[in-house]
Amino acid sequence: MCGIAGIFHTSPTHGPVTQQQVGNMLRAIRHRGPDESGIYLSQNFGMGNVRLSIIDLASGSQPLSVENNRYWIVYNGELFNYPELRDELQKRGRTFQTASDTEVVLQSFAEWGPDCLKRFNGQYAISIWDEHRKELFLARDRAGIRPLFYAYRTGSFYFCSEIKGLFQLPQVERQITANGLAQVFSFWTTLTPSTPWKDVLELPPGHYMRVNQHGTVIQRYWRLSFPEEEDQTEIRSVNETAEELKWLLRDAVRIRLRADVEVAAYLSGGLDSTITTALIRDIEPDILNTFSIGFQERDFDESNYQTEASQFFGTHHTSFSCSNAEIGENFINAVYYSEYPLLRTAPVPMYLLSKKVREQNIKVVITGEGADENFAGYNIFKEAAIRRFWASQPNSTVRPMLLKRLYPYLPVIRDGNPTALKMFFGFGLQQTDDLFYSHLLRWHNTSRIRNYLSEDIKSTAQPDFDKALKIIAGPAFSNYGNLAKAQHLEFSVFMSNYLLSSQGDRMAMGNSVEGRYPFLDHRVIEFAANLPENHKLIGLNEKFILKKMAGKTIPSSILNRSKQAYRAPVSGGLLGSNAPDFVHEMLSEANLHNAGFFDSAKVNKLIQKMENGKMISEIDQMALSGILSTQLLHYLFICGNPPPDIKKDLRKPKVLHQPGS
Repeated sequence: MCGIAGIFHTSPTHGPVTQQQVGNMLRAIRHRGPDESGIYLSQNFGMGNVRLSIIDLASGSQPLSVENNRYWIVYNGELFNYPELRDELQKRGRTFQTASDTEVVLQSFAEWGPDCLKRFNGQYAISIWDEHRKELFLARDRAGIRPLFYAYRTGSFYFCSEIKGLFQLPQVERQITANGLAQVFSFWTTLTPSTPWKDVLELPPGHYMRVNQHGTVIQRYWRLSFPEEEDQTEIRSVNETAEELKWLLRDAVRIRLRADVEVAAYLSGGLDSTITTALIRDIEPDILNTFSIGFQERDFDESNYQTEASQFFGTHHTSFSCSNAEIGENFINAVYYSEYPLLRTAPVPMYLLSKKVREQNIKVVITGEGADENFAGYNIFKEAAIRRFWASQPNSTVRPMLLKRLYPYLPVIRDGNPTALKMFFGFGLQQTDDLFYSHLLRWHNTSRIRNYLSEDIKSTAQPDFDKALKIIAGPAFSNYGNLAKAQHLEFSVFMSNYLLSSQGDRMAMGNSVEGRYPFLDHRVIEFAANLPENHKLIGLNEKFILKKMAGKTIPSSILNRSKQAYRAPVSGGLLGSNAPDFVHEMLSEANLHNAGFFDSAKVNKLIQKMENGKMISEIDQMALSGILSTQLLHYLFICGNPPPDIKKDLRKPKVLHQPGS
């Protein structure tokens, strides 16, 4: 796993790219690869990487070239099926200098061009320079596990694994946009390819890009698709389907255990991580290191299930409890690594968990992300089904009571009467023909945070949400069934840009730890997408086929437990006696006015309400997190104040020059 960065002056009048320019970008992302670094320079082009060495520790350094220095690569990721592809390429006459997956990626591109991406099973952001054609090729994995950002300026193109690397260039302005905030305060994230930052874009998942002196071309090479609504028959039995799923998942885990370093696993106490742990033990029965995190507040804690699972499998388990004070203290680090406004504190414990992993000199962990999206595990899927059921009899006082079963951990819902539930869940109830019905309520509730924006930001924002969503959804979306529509939105809007970014890649790589995700193997994704809806959600029973597959291989208490969303305390860590000094500083009237994003009077009223403990809602908690994180982004990046413990020392890079440059 690595971080990559580069500069391409498409106009020759801009002069050469320097080692210092690329080195400054790499220095900003050195946490992604503290083991070594390398830079390649060729006239008007330069790129480099920082390396977290996992495969071929001795000879897997980058940049790497093939075909008499025609093709050069820097690469962030892992190609899990590289041994099989290497064998195929050798049969086609290609010879290899190293045992690394990086060279397999480059040789595959030299052999098949962009079509090589269809053969890859992995998680990656790829940069390949063609010296003969003077052309840059960039690509990103299907699910968007690994990030890749870019920016244009007249005659120049810049790219990096993280936005902070782009900010090392004076040509890239550090400015949070009104449209970016409006999107985050609706969808929890921006809509690809947008980011919250002016003129900074992301290469969308499942896409590649070509850049040359004539311009850029972006091409999709993979699209998530579901059967059309009427095509929902299943010729296999449930048992046969469960067996096929087990084979796929087992193989997805098997190839993700490929590494020249130790591989550990997260064990949250939920179904997904317990299944991956069971599969790891089945494949490699040696002692497995597992890690989990609990919480000081019992409403958020799952430690009992974590302990039960670790004892069941006999793992070498490391568990620790995260206090509210630790969440508050580390919130600034989570914001620094995410580079986005955060509407929850949930990334902070993931950051602390990866820190604990790294303290034990482990670089790779297998986790369960992706199962909820693939097999309809989230409450939003069940919530949409209940709302549709309720919408057929909107005056019913019984049907809305079903919603209590989804959120027993939220007192306002658990203790609510039909009138209160209608106020909370009734928005757009009868708009069942809306393409985005499943998510209308979530987006509406989140959009209430926009009330805290300043008048200047409100008047400047001109978001065309509907148009952007339809582009992301794709042309076949309207023909999908109700559950498929909801799954597609969760996968394409929320998963990559929020879940895998703010809680996955960015928090783990902040501590130089690589996460691997068997449920996001594209074979598993495609298999799950093509299952009938009743193999995923039956009534309010989520992940039906996954539970069927797991059977007796995991503890019954975990198999049959109610779904509990992963959350972390917000106000308990950011307000009151646990609050770090930066909270009051960032939310002071002077700083709010200076940044210009929020109405200081409304923010102050929110803080007073929360400190007084008066009917604090989930939206209040999200607003606090969103406002504070945005203020921190301004402080960290626009004002230029990185956290004091951020290391920026860069291993002396190996610098390679194209002859004559």
